[in-house]
Amino acid sequence: MQGSLASIIWTICYMSVLIGLSAYGIHRYVIIYLFLKHRKRATQPAGHFEQLPKVTMQLPIFNEVYVVERLLRSVSEIDYPKDRLHIQVLDDSTDDTKELTASCVAELQGRGFDVELIQRTDRTGFKAGALETGLASTESEFVCILDADFVPQPDLLKRTIHFFTDPKVGMIQTRWGHLNRGYSLLTRVQAMFLDGHLLLEQTARSRSGRFFNFNGTAGLWRRSCIDEAGGWQHDTLTEDLDLSYRAQLAGWKFIFLPDVITPAELPVDMNGFKSQQHRWTKGSVQTCKKLLPTIWRSPLPLMIKIEATAHLTSNFAYLLLACLCVLLHPSTGGPQATWVRTLLLDEPIF
Repeated sequence: MQGSLASIIWTICYMSVLIGLSAYGIHRYVIIYLFLKHRKRATQPAGHFEQLPKVTMQLPIFNEVYVVERLLRSVSEIDYPKDRLHIQVLDDSTDDTKELTASCVAELQGRGFDVELIQRTDRTGFKAGALETGLASTESEFVCILDADFVPQPDLLKRTIHFFTDPKVGMIQTRWGHLNRGYSLLTRVQAMFLDGHLLLEQTARSRSGRFFNFNGTAGLWRRSCIDEAGGWQHDTLTEDLDLSYRAQLAGWKFIFLPDVITPAELPVDMNGFKSQQHRWTKGSVQTCKKLLPTIWRSPLPLMIKIEATAHLTSNFAYLLLACLCVLLHPSTGGPQATWVRTLLLDEPIF
């Protein structure tokens, strides 16, 4: 009797895990379908500014001594009128980066650039806190955010800013490129992984009207969008994902531009990669817990709610996979090399 009960419990758990994994698998097929359906539909700005608006380049930095000089040099080479460009260097560094940043900022100021250096001694809120501090000291309606390991193309702003002629557009995300894609097997795998998200998923979600997220860098924001959504908040590790969903819940439109590529460096060692993935995974779960109830209480269409749920809970698929590995062990006492085992175990695993 006890053996029969245990078998029933195991079967229920096993089938529940398989159903969950199958749901995430079906979601991936839906994303592929949406991408194939909309990939040829080019995104065009609603109009063009007669006079280019002022843009603030926000550069959050923390202990980036090896790349900060390259970042500031590439930003200074952006093709945009100097009197319309405000550069904010948000340096929270605790090492030699502070002195190097100050030297680079002084050099750019000597060349006539409007550069502001903000060095906090209190790192409250980390990156979100730095961005929030920078917004408080600029009057620009549009901000472009670039992490330290990115190298923007000279035409970045001119290829993106005109999309803001549509007053409903609150954020524009460009696609990440990879400067060191061929450095090692690890960087090649990371590039494949990120391209799947940045090209396939973002294109599918953006062009089909689903919610998608700002990737934390290589994108532009309308300041009034940030303010209306509640500003940068630092109660999650993924402040970009959090703000993205709050802004779209408030009715703002986001645009993804897969043809505008902003290159960056990938982590070259396993520790850096693991740290990055841990931050993204934990932050997405925190955002899920914070916003998913609000999403389901909103008047959004059902399909957008379902997509948002699949997006925010996507990391739970790894937990289900771990559960599956545990549940496989009891199966060794079950059917061996029969059609039952093939149907219930081998094919689902495959």
